[in-house]
Amino acid sequence: MAFSKAITGIDRSGSFRIYMAVSTSAVQEAHEHHHTSPAVTYLLGRALTGTGLMGLMLREPGYRLSLQFRGDGPVQQILCAADSAGHVKGYPSVPALEIPQKEDGSPDLGALLGNGSVTCIRNAVDLDEPYIGQVKLVSGEIAEDIASYFYTSEQVKTLVDLGVRLDENGDTAAAGGLIVQRLPGADEKAIDALEAWIPDMPSISDLALEATAAADSDPSHIEQIMKLFMEKAFLGMPEEFSVQPLELLNFQWQCDCSEGRLEQILISLGSEELNRMIEEDGQAEMTCQFCEKTYHFDKKQLQRLSMVASVRERG
Repeated sequence: MAFSKAITGIDRSGSFRIYMAVSTSAVQEAHEHHHTSPAVTYLLGRALTGTGLMGLMLREPGYRLSLQFRGDGPVQQILCAADSAGHVKGYPSVPALEIPQKEDGSPDLGALLGNGSVTCIRNAVDLDEPYIGQVKLVSGEIAEDIASYFYTSEQVKTLVDLGVRLDENGDTAAAGGLIVQRLPGADEKAIDALEAWIPDMPSISDLALEATAAADSDPSHIEQIMKLFMEKAFLGMPEEFSVQPLELLNFQWQCDCSEGRLEQILISLGSEELNRMIEEDGQAEMTCQFCEKTYHFDKKQLQRLSMVASVRERG
């Protein structure tokens, strides 16, 4: 039973906060929706996990964000969206690609995106305008790019680690990630200890694989499994800066597309364009890019939407 779950924590000195997730089932659902090749699953899985963790960091109900990774490489773009309730979705522009190789023959996952940018858009229920931040891609391998976004756009030094493990069939065996951020008034000794620990930190994909296997064996003890997931990640930290689990959180793939939302997109095209569609085609089909679900609108529906658009245009 593949699962996805998140957990938060804080060190004993109150110097840094941790967000961690096992995202195995969420990444597998993305793979199944988009029929991604292994190379793209690695990249999309990292982006999905990082975006989901950033969504949880928003905390307040109704808050949401999207991360767009756009480059001149063959994958072109990966777009992910998440909310503060732990729901995440995403898609790649090109779902099936092979992993490029460097001159020495080693895999070059970052070349799939190439040179480009990361754009973060944050929306809140009480804000008239969204917050938009953009930075250049650092490596195209997602984790470093998210860390760069936090440091450059939000002036917050952040550790980001993301990993995906696939099985022999190209399905998601495990996926996971962590984000660690310094808190105001942090003890410098805690930050020094954290930085000294980083070179020896365990593989996040190994830890996620272990947690996924444990959940398969005993799905009734997810909370204990997630606490152990966090504890093992920070083995080696001095006792005075050891990590304390705080809260178990939802983390799951969920696309919130609906016929109503797509109707609003059609209305935004304007009455003239809708009337053209009615005359030429007599119907319309729209497919959600996130989940590949197709919505059909017949002639009567388009006529109704055209009337709504006309009324709005007249003010």
